[in-house]
Amino acid sequence: MNKTIAYQAGQPDFGPASETVLTRLDFDRATKEIAQWEGYGPTPLHPLPALAAEIGVAEIRYKDEGPRFGLGSFKALGGAFAALRVLQREVSRRTGREVSLKEIRAGSFADDVAMITLVSATDGNHGRSLAWGCKRFGAPCRIYIHAEVSEGRAQAMRDLGAEVVRIDGDYDASVEQCRREAEENGWFVVSDTSWPGYTDPPRDVMSGYGVMVKEVVDSLDTAPTHVFLQGGVGGLAAAVAAALRQAWGDSAPRVVVVEPLLAACLFASAKQGQAASVQIDEETIMAGLSCGVPSPMAWEILHSEASDFLTIGDELIPPTVRRLARPQGGDPVIEAGESGVAGLAALIEAVGNPELVKKLGLTAQSRVLTIGSEGVTDPDIYARIMQDDA
Repeated sequence: MNKTIAYQAGQPDFGPASETVLTRLDFDRATKEIAQWEGYGPTPLHPLPALAAEIGVAEIRYKDEGPRFGLGSFKALGGAFAALRVLQREVSRRTGREVSLKEIRAGSFADDVAMITLVSATDGNHGRSLAWGCKRFGAPCRIYIHAEVSEGRAQAMRDLGAEVVRIDGDYDASVEQCRREAEENGWFVVSDTSWPGYTDPPRDVMSGYGVMVKEVVDSLDTAPTHVFLQGGVGGLAAAVAAALRQAWGDSAPRVVVVEPLLAACLFASAKQGQAASVQIDEETIMAGLSCGVPSPMAWEILHSEASDFLTIGDELIPPTVRRLARPQGGDPVIEAGESGVAGLAALIEAVGNPELVKKLGLTAQSRVLTIGSEGVTDPDIYARIMQDDA
């Protein structure tokens, strides 16, 4: 296999993790709350019949998270909901009574909320969601970004009222600085990755992602055979895998996890059979997936549910973005970001490799779900991709 795409088998036991790490109650709470937010509406689940016919599968569905709350990505579901839950817990502690999510959302404790600073590290989309949530709920927000995060993404967070702190180093370094300064200042970290003693906010983040799955399940009569999911720290993939298992049981689709070759901590974890970190020596074009340390909570689910792990080279991303923007046949025009197309890019590349097709169990009858996790979150990068037809 060439360096453009590499394969590692998972060791799924399909055990209780999909019900216990993220429970049905967790998903139900998030879904009911987010459905009440102004601007909520299901995002499109696009069929791509021309592309499916071209690559030799029965069906491809692309869940387009670009329109989500006007923020451009699925992260809108996670960071903002987790922020609301942190505020609910802290205001309840300060007031000595159980405060509801609705009361926080309605501004009933605005003075208390204004004294609670929420912070996070981000490659862009999670921070934007947190900043948006803080603006809605009235809490101060401080976001840490690493050296390679584009200025366009930084400005989008500033525009939502966040204080943005750029550090030297990579994403994992920004996570460490965020944690350290929050502890020193009494701020509250709202992270999409867990660590020992820190599980509530990442659980809430992943619970918010379950909204996507409910929308998918509600719009399909039968379960897909496969789902190709972007990696990163693993939160998206784990949440979707767990929610699909809860919805469809033994009929749930086969889970294929896709990561950049340059930041493949989940691939390394699958290879070692336990959560494993990797050093990032070069940044990937898939900025939202540039993570060297997996979330232990997410890995617990993926170790149980993921059958396959793939890494892909950056060179696969621009052609996939352009293919969605300039479709053939009757496929819809989709404007997608570079991290959002990783799963689809891996599928397109995999079908050209007979050995990989066999390993993944892909056939002419396969019905594949992909999560288009972001739209155009950085217009400058998107413009450059679209202008390069080489």
